[in-house]
Amino acid sequence: METTRIAELLQPFLNDPEQSKSAVLSADQLKYISTYIDMLRRWNTRINLTAIRPPEEIVTRHFGESLFAARHLFPAEQCRRERPRSCTVIDIGSGAGFPGLPIGIWAPEIDLTLIESNQKKATFLREVTRSLTLMNINVFPGRAADYSNPPADVVTLRAVEHFETTLPIAASLVAPGGRLALLISNPQLAHAKDLTPAFAWTPPFRIPLSSNRILAIAFRKS
Repeated sequence: METTRIAELLQPFLNDPEQSKSAVLSADQLKYISTYIDMLRRWNTRINLTAIRPPEEIVTRHFGESLFAARHLFPAEQCRRERPRSCTVIDIGSGAGFPGLPIGIWAPEIDLTLIESNQKKATFLREVTRSLTLMNINVFPGRAADYSNPPADVVTLRAVEHFETTLPIAASLVAPGGRLALLISNPQLAHAKDLTPAFAWTPPFRIPLSSNRILAIAFRKS
């Protein structure tokens, strides 16, 4: 897919109305996205990675939503903390790689772990990571409940099955003072708050071009 068209389609998700400016993806980032789309469509003929098939809809529904989250989580492509290291990020139920891999493309300095229990999808994630030569990305081919590494600064969750059981697991993988980021429908927010009493929620962000999708971010209380 042409990178110029990708940039046009992603513009609504990168605009910042409050500051009257828009983030701009580099030529390399747009090339990564183009290659990623080609791989996704090719693999989708063999395994069910996404029900969304038209390339332009893949850009807006998957990459747009993911980069919208990335822009709010890591503004100005920054994710450095006071201590001398990059942020750690866990994406649970990565599936075809959303939102994790686009976040990694946006902020390549993060240490990113993609958790995906489906072995074929995990293989796809490794292949994309290898083909795009993305650094600091690990694929954990198992369930989030079995992940035993230290908690992360940011944990993301999007469109997973068994929301009631998965969300508390995701919350448990957030370090004290860290953030939990959910890409969900607006009606799910109240339930999400009930399931995460140890978190303080900020006002949600409405996702562009959607009537009820939101980005909800919460901080784990220290």
